[in-house]
Amino acid sequence: MAESGSGASNSYFSEHFGVTDELLQRVIGAGLDRGGTYAEVFLQHKAARFVTFEDGDVNSAYVQVDLGAGVRVLAGDQTGYAYTERLTEGNLLDAARTAASIAQGGTTTAPQRLGSGSWERPVPLLYEQEWLWQDQSPAELIGIAQQVGEKVAAGDPAVVKANARLLSSDETVLVDNSDGILAQDSRPMSYLVASCVAERDGRRETNSYNRSARRGRDFYADSVIDEIAAEAVRRSLVLFDAGSPPAGEMPVVLAPATSGILLHEALGHGFEADFNRKGRSIFSTMMGQQICPDFVTIVDTGLVPEARGAIHVDDEGTPAGRTVLVEQGKLVSYMHDRISAAHYDVECTGNGRRQDFRHPPLPRMRVTVMETGPHDPEEIIKSVDKGLYVHDFGNGEVAIGAGDYSFYVKTGYLIEDGKLTRPVKDANLIGNGPDSLAKVVMVGNDSEIDGGTWTCGKDGQGVPVGLGLPTIKVSAISVGGVSA
Repeated sequence: MAESGSGASNSYFSEHFGVTDELLQRVIGAGLDRGGTYAEVFLQHKAARFVTFEDGDVNSAYVQVDLGAGVRVLAGDQTGYAYTERLTEGNLLDAARTAASIAQGGTTTAPQRLGSGSWERPVPLLYEQEWLWQDQSPAELIGIAQQVGEKVAAGDPAVVKANARLLSSDETVLVDNSDGILAQDSRPMSYLVASCVAERDGRRETNSYNRSARRGRDFYADSVIDEIAAEAVRRSLVLFDAGSPPAGEMPVVLAPATSGILLHEALGHGFEADFNRKGRSIFSTMMGQQICPDFVTIVDTGLVPEARGAIHVDDEGTPAGRTVLVEQGKLVSYMHDRISAAHYDVECTGNGRRQDFRHPPLPRMRVTVMETGPHDPEEIIKSVDKGLYVHDFGNGEVAIGAGDYSFYVKTGYLIEDGKLTRPVKDANLIGNGPDSLAKVVMVGNDSEIDGGTWTCGKDGQGVPVGLGLPTIKVSAISVGGVSA
């Protein structure tokens, strides 16, 4: 079960690896032995299976197992961190002593009794708390990848290459700290990616489609497999009819769901509290200010059932919640971990996340979405005489400090006289996050969370996230392309 605070127990790691409550207390005590003011143990056990379909057959299948512990010690502004891949008493204590020596303080703080801390923030059950994939046979997993790969290959006569990749993983984490908080969470995850290469008149185009969720085998119903395969083919074929858009500044309409990547990258990172605490974010001096129209509300939440970015507790043991970042156009909160929350004298928001036990936690997004607005999506498109509608993004670059961004648009459509006309590809959106946010002039009533395989990178760490957006109109963004 996902548990936190008073009454929680270390059942999983005690039963399977002999890491008892008493041992955890000794490790925390060793972490505080050199004057640290806070110590934390993070345990992780993860088993992931990968299957790849390529060139008409499954040609790769393997299992990756990760097991270990990270110990973090805080002493004033100093942070010490060490990890071990062996959960023996000696290795755990050595990691604690190493972290303590890095963050030496002046006094010794005694840990609270295990489980004496508590959180009053209730968290609903968001995903199953059992290992959902461990009993699935290799043949079953191979069959999923092969089924979608074969469906892509048969999707159109133009298809010359079909690939599919399946990940299925189970993971249990535990956080115990010197404040008396003990939290345990079991986190399933799966994704399926289909890619397609099509050829027509000697010209080749390629594209892909994917889905991901904290689900087990039941996620891959025939309808989902059909959707993934068909969409990968459709997205590839549409490129044959697509051309480059005209270049210049113009109104841009962002499609719901997938366009949330621009929100995530161009704005979301700027709302992470560590960047603001260090003065690196353009939003560091804007708290409480009106930064966009009053019909714009942006939230980051861990509470979307079965979503890729859902978590019961973050990797510091804080229960997940719903954090309103921008409320009716006003910046009202950052995303906090323990360190930034102490700096700003606010509560942790449940955004302390890490890639694995080898890394300390950082303020990270979970599921970041702009909420539903007052406008009809068709009305938004009709309001544009000449502009660009985008829905399929590729790579992007963002400068957190200035907020400047550049995003590659894989596919979209021209908007002419209020209608979607010819498809376009290979465009670049170039702008500034806060400036574009201020230029949002219409927000649709169709906010949607994308179900894709989004992974957010920061300081060398990758964590699974979700993102979403309604249909929105930005009055002006610079579009890079070839003049029509």
